Amino acid sequence: MTETGTTRPGVTERGTLDKAAAENFPVAPFFLPKDWRTDLMAVYGFARLVDDIGDGDLAPGGADARLLGVSPEQAEDRLVLLDAFEADLHRVFSGEPRHPLLRRLRPTVRRRALTPEPFLGLIAANRQDQLVTRYETYDDLLAYCELSANPVGRLVLAVTGTSTPERVRLSDAICTALQIVEHLQDVAEDLGRDRIYLPAADMKRFHVQEADLATKTAGASVRALVAYEAQRARELLNEGAPLVGSVHGRLKLLLAGFVAGGRAALRAIAAAEHDVLPGPPKPGKLQLLREVGVTLRGER
Repeated sequence: MTETGTTRPGVTERGTLDKAAAENFPVAPFFLPKDWRTDLMAVYGFARLVDDIGDGDLAPGGADARLLGVSPEQAEDRLVLLDAFEADLHRVFSGEPRHPLLRRLRPTVRRRALTPEPFLGLIAANRQDQLVTRYETYDDLLAYCELSANPVGRLVLAVTGTSTPERVRLSDAICTALQIVEHLQDVAEDLGRDRIYLPAADMKRFHVQEADLATKTAGASVRALVAYEAQRARELLNEGAPLVGSVHGRLKLLLAGFVAGGRAALRAIAAAEHDVLPGPPKPGKLQLLREVGVTLRGER
């Protein structure tokens, strides 16, 4: 660690950032300006690490807990870790953060004049995951997405200097849609964590019991429910898609990639006949590229 607060990628930092490669669309693709890529990866590192804390997916060995000042006896307590992470976030804005990924974030925060609110929202979403494992209504789920997904789009707009109230509104629709798509892809994985992001009211409407989500393949009721939620996500993506046409240059391609990633994932879910229980239906690269082209042309 140097005096400037930068850090060489350690094991815990590198492992977190490497997960960017598994995203439906690259977080900071090569075609973006270098300074944007640097700052977007700093934001991604924060978002990925807070999700890893919330999901219990930190690298083994307890390095992250030690960096955050959490004792070995409390290193498995996710709420304690999230509290410590939030305290370290505040040091980004008014002190010297302990964790290398937050040290990496500090220059970005200063360069882009970022505020704490979107970062705090992501922490609040992961704190909520420890306390709330079922959502009664679609509106309840949308309120969760306001914390878990929408801050990411707002940060992208802030980093690229393109934030306006209308763009934030469109970005929120896209980000909420992408979160719903991810929930649909991960029904089985989430159930394994004792979490269900399918609204209970919708499950009742389609006569789906929790036990129906634990089978190896989905029955007709589960497929109908997934198709219903997928249509909601598709409508949100279409609502937010004008965001792509509101910007220019390489940012336009980046945002088209996000929209296209959601659309391609929905096509993959449909191609699996809405049976998401064997594992997440994933789109191929060719399908993703086709969707990018369609989105850039404004076709739908």
